[in-house]
Amino acid sequence: MAIDDSLLELIFSGANLFVLPFWTLMVLVPNAKLTRTIMASLWPIAALASLYLFLFVASFGNVEGIEAFSDPNLKLADLANLFATPFITATGWVHFLAFDLFVGRWIYLQGQETGVFTRHSLALALFAGPMGLLSHLVTTAIWQRLAKPAAENPTSPVA
Repeated sequence: MAIDDSLLELIFSGANLFVLPFWTLMVLVPNAKLTRTIMASLWPIAALASLYLFLFVASFGNVEGIEAFSDPNLKLADLANLFATPFITATGWVHFLAFDLFVGRWIYLQGQETGVFTRHSLALALFAGPMGLLSHLVTTAIWQRLAKPAAENPTSPVA
C-alpha cells in the first residue's frame, strides 16, 4: 500500500498533536477528575497502536526495508539508511509516541496510587521516555526512603 508524502506528513503531525492533551493533563492538572478519568483508559494508547499497525502493514510494500529488518547481520549504517526515509521515520516515531505515552501513563497512575511526585518524571518521559522512567524509579526510591523514617516515628496529632 502506497502512502503519499502529504498523507504521511498529516499522519505524523496528527500523531504528535494527538498525544499533547494527555501529557498536558498529566503534568499540569494531575489530580483533576477529568485527568483521572481520561488516563484510566487505555484507548488513547490503543489508538496510537492502531496507527502504528496501519503504518507497519503499509510498510510491507517496501520489501527492501522488510528484508533489511530481518537480516541477522543488520548493521547500524543499514538501519540509519532505512530511517532516512520519511515512511520508516514516521512509523518509528509513532512507535515512540505510543510507548512513551504508555510509560507516562504508568508513571502517572503509580504517582496517583502512591502519592509520589511525578511532574518532573512525566515531563522527561514526554521528551525522552527512558529518562522519564528512570527519573520516576529514582524518585520513588527516594520517596519511599524518606517516608519510611516518618512512618516509624509518627508525631502525635495536635488537638
